[in-house]
Amino acid sequence: MFQGLLIDRHEGQQTAAVTALDDAALPEGEVTVRVAWSTLNYKDALAITGRSPVVRRFPMVPGIDFAGTVESSADPRYAVGDRVVLNGWGVGEVHWGGLAERARVPGRWLIPLQAPFTLRQAMGIGTAGYTAALCVLALERHGLTPAQGPVLVTGAAGGVGSVAVALLARRGYEVAAVTGRVQEADFLTRLGARQIIDRAEFAQPGKPLEKERWAGAVDVAGGQVLANVCAAMRYRGTVAACGLAAGMAWPASVAPFILRGVTLAGVDSVMVPTADRLLAWQRLADDLDPALLESLLREISLEQAITVAPELLAGQVRGRVVVRIGGEH
Repeated sequence: MFQGLLIDRHEGQQTAAVTALDDAALPEGEVTVRVAWSTLNYKDALAITGRSPVVRRFPMVPGIDFAGTVESSADPRYAVGDRVVLNGWGVGEVHWGGLAERARVPGRWLIPLQAPFTLRQAMGIGTAGYTAALCVLALERHGLTPAQGPVLVTGAAGGVGSVAVALLARRGYEVAAVTGRVQEADFLTRLGARQIIDRAEFAQPGKPLEKERWAGAVDVAGGQVLANVCAAMRYRGTVAACGLAAGMAWPASVAPFILRGVTLAGVDSVMVPTADRLLAWQRLADDLDPALLESLLREISLEQAITVAPELLAGQVRGRVVVRIGGEH
């Protein structure tokens, strides 16, 4: 038996509670992991609260990330005692995830814990931070350099945004941080942002083309925010879009794309091939200061994940949330 956060649904009503689970209930997979740390992402908060149909099978252990130690393995790539990390692959949605003391998954979904990170630090980064690295790599793959001009980051005080600000600043980019919490200006400045912009400036419908301001952008919002970001991109600028916090709809014009040659690069973190995952983690190892990472973290217990989830959806959580499961580093 082990402890886990279980989501279930009966007669249309969803419940979420920490409870004892039987090892026999674990899903199929070659590798069983003793989970040390997990994390709370936007998608996890949607799953726990039931505000969006993230969970597609019930009952479900949420948690799209985990880091821990291999307990048993039928995969030759992993041996008992190896420290491993998982991000995405549908765990917490269609396959039991990381908000429990044990997880069982296919070996191909795992990667070895990357130096110099501890298990706790790996979850401090989590899917949010690894997505931020994928966004930065996408911008650079489309030719962005610091010399081309400022880079905008929306949702800058959140999990993806805060890591994106830090990574871009470390590479020498001039970062403008968009946030609905202007009281976090000092926090964002410490991460490396040179300009703080109130999200309200992007919330209302604007012109199909605005004044050219940004050479690149990382957008976690979608919706009207993304439309306005695209409208203000410089000629041949690139937007890396990875989120929908402001909505799935996109009330935009094609004008930025056909008149300014703007590129909209979609960034997925769930099904990314292993080689690209390792590249993103290498960028994090190169550019994310461990001391700065620590300043982003809020540590909670497994039980607290249920109460913190609504806070995260309400935009009341700064940086990253790590969930102590086993707690080893």
